[in-house]
Amino acid sequence: DLRVKEEDGNYKQEIFYSVEGLKEFVRYIDSSREHLVNDVIYINTEKQGTPVEVAIMYNTSYNENIHSYVNNINTIEGGTHLAGFRRDDFREGLTAVISIKVAEPQFEGQTKTKLGNNEVMGAVDQAVGEALSYYLEEHPKESKMIVDKVILAAQARVAARKARESVQR
Repeated sequence: DLRVKEEDGNYKQEIFYSVEGLKEFVRYIDSSREHLVNDVIYINTEKQGTPVEVAIMYNTSYNENIHSYVNNINTIEGGTHLAGFRRDDFREGLTAVISIKVAEPQFEGQTKTKLGNNEVMGAVDQAVGEALSYYLEEHPKESKMIVDKVILAAQARVAARKARESVQR
């Protein structure tokens, strides 16, 4: 920070470093919740020429908490990379951090916080789909807990819809 000089005459600086990167970040974001599965599902791959890095944790809540980044820029309004991630049905109680790298990002809107590159949707969808399939096959105990929760959430959505329909009649 070139605006502030310390007593020793050097400029003020802070260094942020994380040994495990996104895995550590998702644990930090999810630290106040009760974990359904203690594993961080970690994806670091390249699909269709797009580097994709994702860290996922499941907790006992039914809310999703997703943070997305493009070229280290926080895309608080989401975009095509988030749409690719959301094609997955296992989102209840999920905390995730998605980070992709795009050579020529096309941001939408004045704030530049929403990605518009259509090609990344398929890349993220493919990367997450493959990784989750592998994880679910390799971790049967954790898979059962996640799938049971997905089924409960689906049943709750159906019951809520039926209740709304009966009130409308």
